[in-house]
Amino acid sequence: MAYQAGGQRPASRPAPISSQALEEYLRDYAALVEAVPFPSLVVDHRWDVVLTNSAFETLFRGVGPHPTAMPGDNFLRFVLFHPDAASVLGDHESSWCLPMLAHFTTTLERHAHDAGLQAVRRDIAQDPLMEAAYRQGLPHWMRAMGEAAVEHDGAVRPLLHPDPRWGATDCRIVDETPKVLRDSGHTRLTMVLRGRRPATPRGGRPRARRAAGHLTVVPTPEG
Repeated sequence: MAYQAGGQRPASRPAPISSQALEEYLRDYAALVEAVPFPSLVVDHRWDVVLTNSAFETLFRGVGPHPTAMPGDNFLRFVLFHPDAASVLGDHESSWCLPMLAHFTTTLERHAHDAGLQAVRRDIAQDPLMEAAYRQGLPHWMRAMGEAAVEHDGAVRPLLHPDPRWGATDCRIVDETPKVLRDSGHTRLTMVLRGRRPATPRGGRPRARRAAGHLTVVPTPEG
């Protein structure tokens, strides 16, 4: 039982929200998410998607079907396994896959027996390149990055928006999770678009899109 500092009376704790109350809250919260002009989504700790808005759907409208990795179903699986992910998520491996893998690693430590997370882990193990990156390169990258490796809030990441008014752009990821969602294990993230990126310099070549959702081995730091 928690006690107030300097006193003996127990500090009150809010009762957990009921499933019905959470469902009603999410129904109303969906209207707020829809009103945001930038891509926004609500996910649980597995990255199962609970809510998205029209801007999110527009961003990913061009991706093809996939049995387990659609962006509106599970965003972690989309980033790691969907063959079209790199067509929307710029610098796919370094800017999106590695941070998501780092976040996944820490989440799996807290929820070691979660069946959904364990299924993602098995799918990573089935891809030799991704498994090598997960076991060998990722720990070095996480040590080099520190807390930034698993922190999404504030990160600036490139996007390839299908709307030509945006095109190649950057987004700042903003964590906008209210208390009710946080207490129920959910997170709301918004991708705040930042304007068009400079064109590719003359003679430069844009990176080719990968044919499958594979992650190359992350180079380990020297020394």
